[in-house]
Formats: sequence, C-alpha cells, structure tokens
Amino acid sequence: MPTLILASSSPFRRELLARLRLPFESVSPAVDETPQPGEPPTELVRRLAIAKARAVAARYPDALVIGSDQVAVYNGILVGKPGGRAEAVKQLRAASGRKVTLYTGLALLNTATGNLQVEVIPFGIQFRELTDAQIERYLRKEEPYGCAGSVKSEGLGIALLERFEGDDPNALIGLPLIRLVRMLENEGVQIL
Repeated sequence: MPTLILASSSPFRRELLARLRLPFESVSPAVDETPQPGEPPTELVRRLAIAKARAVAARYPDALVIGSDQVAVYNGILVGKPGGRAEAVKQLRAASGRKVTLYTGLALLNTATGNLQVEVIPFGIQFRELTDAQIERYLRKEEPYGCAGSVKSEGLGIALLERFEGDDPNALIGLPLIRLVRMLENEGVQIL
C-alpha cells in the first residue's frame, strides 16, 4: 500500500482517520484559505481540499494524499472558523433556531499516477433556539474557536442542536469517512 498522508493539522481529522486503522502521516499544508470574490461555498471547499492535497504531494512521490476543508453556510452566508469569542457569539446568535449546512470538500490524490478524486459532501444541522446565556456558557466551557460555525458537535456543542441531516456523520466533524473509504478502495486500498 502506498503511504497515506493526511494533509491537515486538524486533530479532529487525525482522530477520524485513525478510526480506519490504517497507518498514516499527518502533514500541515501551507494553503491560503481565503475565499475568492464571489466563490460559492461548494467551490471554495473543493478548491481548498485539492490545494491542500497538492501542497504536500510534491514531498511524497508514491503516496495517497487526503485533503479536506469545511465551511458552514447559514441563510446563504459563508461562515468559517470564528478564531475568537466575539465572532463565535455572532455566529451562534445567527444560527439560533436555524438550519445550517456544512460543506466538506474531500480530495484524494494518488501522487504516483496523478489520479485525483474529489467530492463535496453536504451535511445539515438544525440548531435549537439559543439564549445569550446559553451561548455564553457554551463558549466558556467549550471554546470552539477552531470549528466552522463555532459548534463542536462531538463535544458539548451537541447540546446546541436538534437534529442532523446527512449521509455521513463524520462529515460533520470534517472528514467524511464513508466517501473516503470508497475513494481509497478505488485506489486499491482495502479497509477490511
């Protein structure tokens, strides 16, 4: 099997990929994640997933490189990682009582053959109606400043939500394993 590389510094993506019980390396890609003017969310995550995979591919001539990126969209507005408390409060107030769609771009690049597989996986989450006090308590306890849309569903953030809509719950955290397994199988990697 070729070397498997996760082009990500995300501890959440590393934890998800480890569930497949395949040996892999994690390499942080140096990619500017700034959206281009007028770029739709699906194109943004697709472009960034590919860019992340390609950013580390040159160092690994016989590898399968995984790139992934995620954004949240509420009411047509692109929402990324808040980076700090004030933006997280703003994001959670905007999401209160609404459906939010997370788009995850997933790319698998075979550096030996140049074969590139890319998909964009949507996943919907319905937020509960949230009070300012609930938002403040959540942010004090969780600090989800590195999570798209300020929600860490695998932690206390689950208390903010009413329901999920999607095919792969791992997409919510940022690495759609169901699709990744199929991509890996297309490259000859048998998980089971």
